Amino acid sequence: MNDNVAFLTKLVQTDSANDHEEEIAHLLQEKLASAGITSKLIPYAPGRSNLVAEIGSGDDILVFEGHQDTVSLGNPKEWTYPALGAEIHAGELYGRGSADMKSGLAAMVLALIRLKKTGFTGHVRLLATVGEEYGAMGADQLLAAGYADDISGLIVGEPTSLKVLFGHAGSLNYKIISHGKSAHSSEPQRGVNAVEKLVDFIVAERHAFDDVSVDPVIGPLAHSVTVLQAGDQVNTIPDLAVVAGNIRPTPSFRNDAVIQRLQDIVTKLNARGDGTLEFSLTHSFLPVISKKDGRLVTAANKAITTVLGRPAELAIIHAATDASVYTKSKHAFETIIYGPGSMSIAHQIDEHVNVQDYQQAIGTYEQIARDYFAN
Repeated sequence: MNDNVAFLTKLVQTDSANDHEEEIAHLLQEKLASAGITSKLIPYAPGRSNLVAEIGSGDDILVFEGHQDTVSLGNPKEWTYPALGAEIHAGELYGRGSADMKSGLAAMVLALIRLKKTGFTGHVRLLATVGEEYGAMGADQLLAAGYADDISGLIVGEPTSLKVLFGHAGSLNYKIISHGKSAHSSEPQRGVNAVEKLVDFIVAERHAFDDVSVDPVIGPLAHSVTVLQAGDQVNTIPDLAVVAGNIRPTPSFRNDAVIQRLQDIVTKLNARGDGTLEFSLTHSFLPVISKKDGRLVTAANKAITTVLGRPAELAIIHAATDASVYTKSKHAFETIIYGPGSMSIAHQIDEHVNVQDYQQAIGTYEQIARDYFAN
């Protein structure tokens, strides 16, 4: 096993599911220090730290970005190979986070080391975050600290099957809380059934966005009610019920417009009869879009052609990334998402990444930096 694969193996074998990313941050820091690259840990909570490292200098700054956390392991008995084993079979390295996104993060660290060792002078920053899988609180912390206020280009190393993603939809999570009044089910008129008003919302939500135009790049706005919680006893009128939903905003119908539409539904329904609906915003991630002929996309495709012998497919996705947070910066910059592994296997049992794709990604990230600054 070569050093590159050994490094990824160690990361995958280190559990960072939904929390406790500190050990991953220390492994990254140790690897960078071995090449003379200084990094700093930015604590978010006990056992959880972001990492920031930089090489080179200048006002033109390219950022490599990735998250250290993973989703939960799932049922260990369902895995063909151990979820934290990082075993390699038929050229695929198996384990939670192998695709999403420890392989991309490891490749970025190793690319930064390669650049440093060759005396590369371009200004490259590495950001490794906590909590991307639920809330992107690490990226929020780094945004507030100003780490997105001076960058020119951002590469997020999420798994893209080696496609260059020049944009993605936003992601907005919300809850609707229905307040009623409990009563015995034999005398429902004495209560206010919280379920009934909530059902009215669910019905209204189904067609609430029918008039929204299809974005020419991202496509249609997707929306779903995905969680329903109501009642705890069959012979009691429930006084509380909750639904949660997810919406994927587009550049044509952004997050603020989505929120206003939901609040308008709540206001309209609250004016009808007893009971009260309450809107609560959980997370709001913005859509991200860059020009297909921009400097970063052009540099990425040139580098990919050099390393892989062919240009990459340009595409978009509906999943959100840490880029949704950084794009809140008042400073405009280009963004792409590019990394080894497939998003279709992310969060799944038997998650895996192709070892050759991972190795090639190291060289690709290095070459993207060289071509980006050459321009």
